Amino acid sequence: MPRSIWTGAISFGLVTVPVKLYSAVQRKTVRFNQLNAKTGARISMRRVDPTTGEEVQYEDLVKGYELSPDRYVVIEPDELDALDPKATKTIDILDFVDLDQIDPIYYDHPYYLAPGAGGAKPYRLLLEAMRETGKVGIAKVVIRSKESLVALRPMGEGDVLEMSTMLFADEVVDPERIDEIPTADDVEIRDRELDIAKQLVESLATDFTPEQYHDTYREQVLELIEKKAAGEEIAVQPQAEEEAPVPDLMAALKASLDAVRGGDGDGDAPAKKAPAKKPAAKKAPARAKAKK
Repeated sequence: MPRSIWTGAISFGLVTVPVKLYSAVQRKTVRFNQLNAKTGARISMRRVDPTTGEEVQYEDLVKGYELSPDRYVVIEPDELDALDPKATKTIDILDFVDLDQIDPIYYDHPYYLAPGAGGAKPYRLLLEAMRETGKVGIAKVVIRSKESLVALRPMGEGDVLEMSTMLFADEVVDPERIDEIPTADDVEIRDRELDIAKQLVESLATDFTPEQYHDTYREQVLELIEKKAAGEEIAVQPQAEEEAPVPDLMAALKASLDAVRGGDGDGDAPAKKAPAKKPAAKKAPARAKAKK
């Protein structure tokens, strides 16, 4: 059974809801250690002063903020302690907003909230109120000496409140700073191209089922580890070169749509048989198989 990592209360208006916090994710990343290829021994990381070559003890470390190369402002631990936010053990809801007003880019890490002792009724009341109104609670909370902006919402049609830590606005990079992003004035999209692209999107549209997606790279790495641990010899196969992208956008759209529809070429966008030298004719069957 998962263990709660924080206990406190949700506060909105004069209502208090005792809650326990649980992490909603368990990362599955495959982690490796660095070894000496000659001896097989694990490498130890040491804190070394490059000016003396000597190892620095933990008690001699201080925090420094780099102003410019080799220029730092040293900050003492008690100076940071004086600025630590007060641990109030309260999730203070500041506002209620519509869910579709929050761009997913602001979400950081998800958690589950469960009611604490005596909190079942107010917990359920808050959950149902947000579900009925379609609102999300925006709040602030201090967890592990760090103040976080969070969003609270009912989890789908279930009976649990989900809380996601959020990025602050100044932590999100403005996409307008990226020069390579084309605008509507930079590129001309013909109606026929857009119509076929929309048909392709609709042909691939389905209900989101998280269980059907897998981290295939992690699965292959774990399989490789098991084989090598069992003493199996691994032959590394050379990677095939990727084919060049199709220069004819319309031909690629039509071929893709035809492949999704099973190669019958019906509908408003019949697929034209591409010349054998074009990569589009080779890629279409592969996409059809991937769809299955």
